Amino acid sequence: MMAQTNSAPFIEVKNVYKRFGNYLAVENLSMHIERGEIVALLGRTGAGKSTVMSMLMGSIGCDAGEVRVAGVDPSVDFHALRGKVSVAFQTDRLLPWRTAVENVELGLQILNRPKKETREAALQWLERVKLKGAEDKYVHELSGGMRQRVSLARALAVDPELVFLDEVFSQLDHVTSQVLRKDFAQIVRDVGKTCVFVTHRIDDALDIADRVFVLAPPAQVCLEIRIDAAMRKNPEVLAGLHDQIERAIGGDETEDVSPSKEEL
Repeated sequence: MMAQTNSAPFIEVKNVYKRFGNYLAVENLSMHIERGEIVALLGRTGAGKSTVMSMLMGSIGCDAGEVRVAGVDPSVDFHALRGKVSVAFQTDRLLPWRTAVENVELGLQILNRPKKETREAALQWLERVKLKGAEDKYVHELSGGMRQRVSLARALAVDPELVFLDEVFSQLDHVTSQVLRKDFAQIVRDVGKTCVFVTHRIDDALDIADRVFVLAPPAQVCLEIRIDAAMRKNPEVLAGLHDQIERAIGGDETEDVSPSKEEL
């Protein structure tokens, strides 16, 4: 269940604009995200969702408006968020010369955590993502789904307050993606993390998000939807939400694809 709070939003975006030369990528965007929410940024290619994610992560700043994550501007005071934020990407970005457990340890090592604590945390998170027994396997010995589980374990092992996911599920086949995103959502809710994820697939958003922001270019919210567990159990409700989102984005670029056909 989403955490409730009376304090300021954990993430707040106010009247944000962003240009790249003459190209307007983000126009007057406003949104807020509460602590403990799982939020999807959904849209077609070119909707600006990756630009919005980059601003939230602090890798780029806005031209006008205000972005605040945990009370700070991430592009100006990124170090204040050190250890509080982690990211998992569309490609797993694992180091092939490291085993699964050694890959999970990486973020903790960067934060200079004690060696024993690092190994214990890595092993615990591999077990939580259902990879117990695969600790000593190298990247080439893991399927696509297993590699993404290692990537998610690495992101969560540092005990961040906020997790960003950038199209994490999109390179996996339909069945693998469905199982992985539901497992991930359950873990995130169990440990009370805030999660923001970018996706172009409607099913990704409907399966796990508490709230969906549908973006239209230049990035602005054209539709906001709240989803709860009861709604997720009702096929007719989900079908209606799917249709509503599809109409908002002006067509369907969100069909599940199966580029790898790899198993969990």
